[in-house]
Amino acid sequence: MLTGLEEPGPGQRRRGGVVMSGPALRELRHSAEFEDAFRLFDTIWHPEPGGEPITVELMRVLSHAGNYVAGAYLEGRLVGASMGFLAAPAGDVLHSHVTGASIGRGIGFALKLHQREWALARGLNRITWTYDPLVRRNAHFNLAKLGARPEEYLPSFYGTMADAINSGDESDRLLAVWRLSEPHVAAAARREPYRTAVPAGAATGLGEQDGWPVFGRADAGTVLVAVPADIEELRRRDPDAAKAWRHAVREVLGGLLEQGARVTGFHDRSCYVVERRDIS
Repeated sequence: MLTGLEEPGPGQRRRGGVVMSGPALRELRHSAEFEDAFRLFDTIWHPEPGGEPITVELMRVLSHAGNYVAGAYLEGRLVGASMGFLAAPAGDVLHSHVTGASIGRGIGFALKLHQREWALARGLNRITWTYDPLVRRNAHFNLAKLGARPEEYLPSFYGTMADAINSGDESDRLLAVWRLSEPHVAAAARREPYRTAVPAGAATGLGEQDGWPVFGRADAGTVLVAVPADIEELRRRDPDAAKAWRHAVREVLGGLLEQGARVTGFHDRSCYVVERRDIS
């Protein structure tokens, strides 16, 4: 329930002290709508020519073929958009390729809820997407707010990316898997964030000191893997430290996942909680 002290949620916005309904969510089907989405993505990523996350033509084709292309509108203006395509195994998975929002809080969450309902209506069980494991706010959003789980570490997945957000860094990604009918995911859809308990014996596999990664021990049943406070700002201010974080997280988190460990949450908006299966 929204109180007078809370920020408006995904289905609400505030004007002059009054909470108003919104955004409006719908599938995009017309060329003008795809062009609006293309421009929106351009304002978010500022890609170099040829480096756009998706083209108008591809959105048109994917929509016509029955895939997911949707937008979020406030007062008739497109403020968020998302595109996904059906993936293997057939009839089970939607892969969400790109989702972006231009303003305010809650637009991205509203789009993901719309995407979840779209997938469930078609009998799909999972939605997957990739994200940069070093971006704290995305990790918190994906794991705590949505209840998705990273299940695979993908080094340099997209190769060199020429845009304002990723330029100058390697494109390591985590594959997030959103199991739509899991109880904790259903709770997240009701806006009940997933909070992970950290046992007393948890070890710090990767910590932070003076802005740099510090290796710890990863031999406990529960291992915490920290990420920097703001990797995008760090890339600009101290590229060497940003590179050190990239390689350290790849080594520790990527190594744990490769060994069969599983990420169970994102603790205190700062570190991954990893459970090892080889510890009795």
